[in-house]
Amino acid sequence: MNLERVAVLGGGPGGLYAARLLKRSHPDAEVTVYEQSPPDQTFGFGVGLASRTQRNLRDADPASLEAIVAAAHPHEMSMQVGDQIARLAHGDLLAIARTTLLHVLQQQAQNAGVRLHFGERRDATELDADLIVAADGINSATRTQMADTLQPRIDTGAGLYLWCGTNFALPSAIFIPVTTEHGTFVAHAYPYAPDRSTFLIETDEETWRRAGFDVSTDKTAPQDSDDFALQYLQDAFADTLQHHPLIGNRTRWMRFRTVSCERWHSGNVALLGDAAHTAHYSIGSGTKLAMEDAIALDRALTTAPTLEDALAEYERVRRPAVEYLQQIAHRSELWWESFPRRMNLPVEQLMIAYMTRAGKVSVSRFHESAPDLVRKGLASYANAPVDSVPSTAIADWIFEQPLDHHNDRFEHRIAAPELRESATTVVLDVDLDSAWDPEATDLVASAPNARLLWLAGPPSRAAVLTRLDLAERLRHHTDAMVVVEAPTSCREDIAAGLASARIDLAFFDEPASTSADPVLARFGASG
Repeated sequence: MNLERVAVLGGGPGGLYAARLLKRSHPDAEVTVYEQSPPDQTFGFGVGLASRTQRNLRDADPASLEAIVAAAHPHEMSMQVGDQIARLAHGDLLAIARTTLLHVLQQQAQNAGVRLHFGERRDATELDADLIVAADGINSATRTQMADTLQPRIDTGAGLYLWCGTNFALPSAIFIPVTTEHGTFVAHAYPYAPDRSTFLIETDEETWRRAGFDVSTDKTAPQDSDDFALQYLQDAFADTLQHHPLIGNRTRWMRFRTVSCERWHSGNVALLGDAAHTAHYSIGSGTKLAMEDAIALDRALTTAPTLEDALAEYERVRRPAVEYLQQIAHRSELWWESFPRRMNLPVEQLMIAYMTRAGKVSVSRFHESAPDLVRKGLASYANAPVDSVPSTAIADWIFEQPLDHHNDRFEHRIAAPELRESATTVVLDVDLDSAWDPEATDLVASAPNARLLWLAGPPSRAAVLTRLDLAERLRHHTDAMVVVEAPTSCREDIAAGLASARIDLAFFDEPASTSADPVLARFGASG
């Protein structure tokens, strides 16, 4: 395909990376980036790059990744609740200052022959180009102009969060909750330079209002930071901050917006990154998604015979991965919004819950990368010595552990089919889009008074994950034991649900491949 002129709207990481890739694959084309801000102006602090993202960038363009890695800051991961700390060795995690990343990508784009125009606000309708790449962010003017064709949808989360930073490097990335007189705040923080760290802090709306942040947010001008909130949080996280200040950059409370579009292209215009889609920050950054979009777009443009074919191929190839990540991210978002209720778990078990929260990582896979941590978490789950936790067949071991619940004792965690028919069991047939939608909330509020609640429903994995989320809500709201019914194909998800204290018992609608045969153990006087 012959491209003579390519225009990129937006000089963020996705736009710059797309411009470089397109210039390299179409060396005779004139590729121009238009960015409305000055080259050294940006908002935000650090950008994280996980190992898989690094591999994807290396495969697409080793030179630019090498330049990014040379300017990045490696770190590991930890979680702290009170005095308990769980550390996860993960040396391939990198973070880089957003300003530094932009500088690197600007230089890489110019090295490839891309023209950069700063301080210019351009409109897709006024540009004369064969291809226009709209990488103009979450507030995309291009998406708004083409809304009739692209059919965007924006869903807003219930929790509130803000981005800020500090002037020292944390020893590792850390997840840490702090409870004040108004409620619980959770920080997601990581170092991105020898003297800088990012702090993302979130809370629920009730806590936010009790702390007076609804008032401080209303009084804060859009171009300013909420200094009242920064001072409050600086005091709340003083120990983690080692008494360093929190630094704002147009820092104010926000609700996360999930963007999705029916179409990512119209005519010769293709959306990229946050303009086309967003995924909650707890599962993947917008920078990662935008740069991986750029890779897919470039590949489609080098193989398809026409521009329309290329843009259709870009969307066909890239959309499933994005939508899958958005589904995972939505579950992760809801998990974090309900985080405070899990703070009673031992920190290693909480780390298992965190890693398996959205169905992306199984306990067995997590054990492969962090065996000591996982074994400690599983020992807490089973109330057993750490040395009793095996190094293989982790899921089998999880199912084989006994359960003591009030006056009831079960020899293992797989319920017998007869238990479904017990007079003390209430079976709930659940078919919900989310365990946090109004219908689910009503179900939890009106949960029947039963000794055991048995959740059944559709056999799809998505439906099983939703039942696990609902089961956790029911466990916190009632005194009942909760069983989740699932097909054996979801065995690893059910094992994660048990190890994370989301459910009490499991039932497989066909025999599970485990050494623990379903039996009806003592279930009170009526067992």
